[in-house]
Amino acid sequence: MVQLPAQSDPPLSPRQTLPTMYDLPSDNPEEPGLPDEFHFLQPLLLFLTFQPANWNPELVFSACDLNLYYSVTHPQWYKRPDWFGVVGVPRLYEGRDLRLSYVVWQEEVNPFVVVELLSPGTQEEDLGRKVQTPGNPPTKWQVYEQILRIPYSIVFSRYTNELQAFHLVGGHYAPVNLSDNRLLMPELELSLGLWQGSFRGINRLWLRWMTFEGELILTPEEEAVMAQERAERLAARLRELGVDPDELE
Repeated sequence: MVQLPAQSDPPLSPRQTLPTMYDLPSDNPEEPGLPDEFHFLQPLLLFLTFQPANWNPELVFSACDLNLYYSVTHPQWYKRPDWFGVVGVPRLYEGRDLRLSYVVWQEEVNPFVVVELLSPGTQEEDLGRKVQTPGNPPTKWQVYEQILRIPYSIVFSRYTNELQAFHLVGGHYAPVNLSDNRLLMPELELSLGLWQGSFRGINRLWLRWMTFEGELILTPEEEAVMAQERAERLAARLRELGVDPDELE
């Protein structure tokens, strides 16, 4: 009788044995919340929809993941908000160039609103629970609240879909009660709220700017789709009236 060799289990694939993306969230241990796709797409949506109704667009600036230098006495110190918006400064630096960073002692205007995207590695600092250690720069919360005195600070978690908003009152941030899942910002005639929909092909709950009344501020892509739909409805109506829209100049 011929004895067949024992069959060994097939080798495990790297997919089964090596760390996954959840185990390797960042290549920079000093910034455990970065990078990831959400930290690109969510600030981009905020950037595209930040259009204060009572400000000239040429005097509105917003940025994603841009160094924000805040201390004249320590000019190398900076924070890097996930997104921040400023009103009252030229869209271009000195009216002619894209910004490499935002330097408050040159711009002479502090941000009006800042948004941080919560992640497990950054939530202590983003929510003001991290304490400044002697000899180190102040925390983000201290910079936003006490140094720059940014009127609105917003924290959004994509893990829990929780939106937390803080308004500077008497020199300190106070939680703000949302109205229909929106933060009302009368100074800009805007509101910031949660919206379930598709952005860049991803359907989820997003944070985005709206009018003060709650209507969506459209992205350029959304405006193009809406214009196309209007054109198609008009063409259909003309055909109902016996007019061929293709023959119109």
